[in-house]
Amino acid sequence: MTPVTAFNGRNVALFGLGGSGVATALALIEGGASVTAWDDGEAGRAKALAERIHLEDLDGADWTRFDALVLSPGVPLTHPVPHWTVERARAVGIEIIGDIELFCREREKRAGGAPFVAITGTNGKSTTTALIAHILREAGRDVELGGNIGVPILSLEPPADDRIHVIECSSFQIDLSPSLAPTIGVLINLTPDHIDRHGSMEHYAAVKERLVERAEIALVGVDDVWCHAIGARLTQRADPGQRVTPVSARRAIDWGFYVEGDKIMFRELDHEPQEAEEIGSLAGARTLRGAHNAQNAAFAVATCWELGLDDEEIARGLLSYPGLPHRMEEVARQGHVIYVNDSKATNADAAAKALASFHDIYWIIGGKAKEGGIEELRPFFPRVVKAYLIGEATEQFAATLGGDVPFERCVTLQTAIQCAARDAIRSVAPEPVVLLSPACASYDQFANFEARGDLFRRLALEIVSGQGEAS
Repeated sequence: MTPVTAFNGRNVALFGLGGSGVATALALIEGGASVTAWDDGEAGRAKALAERIHLEDLDGADWTRFDALVLSPGVPLTHPVPHWTVERARAVGIEIIGDIELFCREREKRAGGAPFVAITGTNGKSTTTALIAHILREAGRDVELGGNIGVPILSLEPPADDRIHVIECSSFQIDLSPSLAPTIGVLINLTPDHIDRHGSMEHYAAVKERLVERAEIALVGVDDVWCHAIGARLTQRADPGQRVTPVSARRAIDWGFYVEGDKIMFRELDHEPQEAEEIGSLAGARTLRGAHNAQNAAFAVATCWELGLDDEEIARGLLSYPGLPHRMEEVARQGHVIYVNDSKATNADAAAKALASFHDIYWIIGGKAKEGGIEELRPFFPRVVKAYLIGEATEQFAATLGGDVPFERCVTLQTAIQCAARDAIRSVAPEPVVLLSPACASYDQFANFEARGDLFRRLALEIVSGQGEAS
C-alpha cells in the first residue's frame, strides 16, 4: 500500500467503492486522513464496511467540512452530465481528484524523482504496460505494475528512488489527475472511444494529451491524425527540460523510434537513415504477433531504452514475454497445431487483429453480436479454413459467411473446440491455429469474456493432454 500522507489531518469525501475506491479509502486513512465514503450500490458499501471504512450518505452531508472529493473514475465528471457529488463539490469550491492524483502528490512528497511511467491510448495500453513491466523485471529492476490494468495504484508499494512504477491510465483517471507529470509519458494511439463520457472526440483527445504534456520524456505515436497533432503541438511548446519523441509502427521516420520489418529502430535527430540503430527485435517473439503488437512493442522498447536498459536486456524481455490472458494468448500446442485464446476480442475490430496475425485458421466465433456484425472482417476470410459458430449470433454470422467460408453450427464452445481441433489436427499446413476470437460479447452464455477464455484454455489443455475429445 501507498499511504497518502499528503492528506494527513484533512477531511475527504470519497464516492465510488469498487476495487480502486476501497483501496483509495484505506490508503487515505493509513496516511492520516478522515474519510467519509459512499456508494449508491449495496455491494460497494458492503466491501467498505468489511474494511471498517466510515460510511455516510453524502447526499445529506455538510459538504463545507470536506477539503476534497475523491471520485471513482467510473463516475461521470463532465458527460453526459456531472454526477451529483461533482455538483456538490463545485458548489463549495473543493477540488475533485482521483487515485492517480493522490499517488502523484505522494510521489512528489516522498521521492519526487522516483521513476514513473504512465501509459495511455485507445488500444494496446494494457499490453504495452504489461510488456514494459515484464522487460524491466527480467532485467532485475524493482517494478510496481498497476492502475487501469487491474491493481489499484494505491495498493502498490510507495514511490522510491530505485523503484519504477509502470501505470496504465484511462481517460477517466487522467481527467481526475491535474498534476500528472510522469518521468515517461506514453501515448500510443487515438480512435473514437468513450465519447458518451467526454462529449466529443476533441475533448477525449485533449484529456489523453494531458498524460504527456508535462512528462519529462513524451513518447507519442504518429500513426493516427490525433496523436500526430498532439506530438506536433507538444514539440512546439516543449519546455527546455522536456523531450517529445515520435514513435511509428508503420513507417521509417526522420527521427525517433520505428518498426522496420521485425526490427525496432531508433534514429537520432539530424542523423542519416543508415545511422539508425536496432534496439529490439520481434523475431521469435510469439506472443507479440501482428501489426498492433508491433506498435505496442515499439513503445515498450522505447520506454525501456529511455530508462537505460541495454539491447540484450530488451531482447531477453521481448522473447520471454508471456502475453496477457485472453489477448491472442497461446494456451496450448498439439504437434503442429496451436490453440489461441483471444476471448477479449468482443467486436469485429478486435477480432481483425487476430485474423491478420495468422494463416490456416480454424475460427471459433459467436456470442452476443455487436452492431455491424462481422461484415468488415470479409478481407480476412481467405485466411480462415473453417469457422465454428456458437451462441446467439450463429444464424447472423452464418448468413455473412455464406459460401465464402465453410462453417459448422456448434452452439457451445465445448463442441466448437472439439470440432476445430479434430479438423486442425488433420491439416497439412505448417501451423494451423484453433483460434477463439469471437467478435462478440460473451453475455449470452458466459458471465464475461474472462470466463469464456478460461473455459477455452481448460478445454484446449484437456485435448492436448488426451483427456478431451479431438479425433
